[in-house]
Amino acid sequence: MAIITLTTDFGEKDHFAGAIKGAIYSELEQINIVDISHSISPFNISEAAYIIQNAYSSFPKGTIHLIGIDSELSPENKHIAVKLDDHYFICANNGIMSMICAEIAPEKIVEINIHDRVETNFPVLDIFVKVACHIARGGTLDVIGKVINTIKPIKNLVPFVNDEYNQIIGTVIYIDNYGNVVTNIKRNFFETVQKNRPYEVFARNKRFNKIYNKFSDLIDFTKEESKRDVEGKGLVVFNSSGYLEIAIYKSNLTTVGGASTLMGLKTMDTVTVNFGSPSSNLP
Repeated sequence: MAIITLTTDFGEKDHFAGAIKGAIYSELEQINIVDISHSISPFNISEAAYIIQNAYSSFPKGTIHLIGIDSELSPENKHIAVKLDDHYFICANNGIMSMICAEIAPEKIVEINIHDRVETNFPVLDIFVKVACHIARGGTLDVIGKVINTIKPIKNLVPFVNDEYNQIIGTVIYIDNYGNVVTNIKRNFFETVQKNRPYEVFARNKRFNKIYNKFSDLIDFTKEESKRDVEGKGLVVFNSSGYLEIAIYKSNLTTVGGASTLMGLKTMDTVTVNFGSPSSNLP
């Protein structure tokens, strides 16, 4: 039985997510629908790209991923269907797919061209659902679109490295449910530039000279639990997806706060890594 996943910025209050599910079931009663998230920040392309990149591969090959972010059709915002890594993605050509496509080459990309057959002012419901159900029935991409070779890039996807090769300037691409701040600096990129040199990570007025592999590495387990004093302490980790993340240990946005609130960090803010002698090249 085919699987269709949904990722949108529609939230849970309005009817949109429910209407999409109803439209899918009206076309295909025997289908599995899985919500990845309906809580993407409105029109936040980089946030949606990060979530899709890190969720899709957990699903079986052949899964169809319907992405409803900034999907209104315009001359600069066409609709596409992409086959990549034996998965299918249906979305607007607004940069959402560029994060995945930077690491895995698409097998096929088509620009959807069935709009003249469907009257709509809600394309996720009327266009994306029809394309998803067509694919679920075994239909090919060529039937619903014309082949294209490129997709629109997302801005600030790759961090900047200076000419001296001693500084990375990254940006915040995602803030998670705990207030942890995820940057666009990946571990392999960091290590390529670092070349075993000492480093310092700067985020606003905070400075870190150690990157942990997991949160619990911050704890000195030789000390009694009452004397560890780590809750609410800031740290930097490479998260489970391999991205540099600035966090607060056991953060809680409703009580102690998170890295985003305590350090005043928001999406697209700058995070800098300097390499070389400590404090020798401050940002």
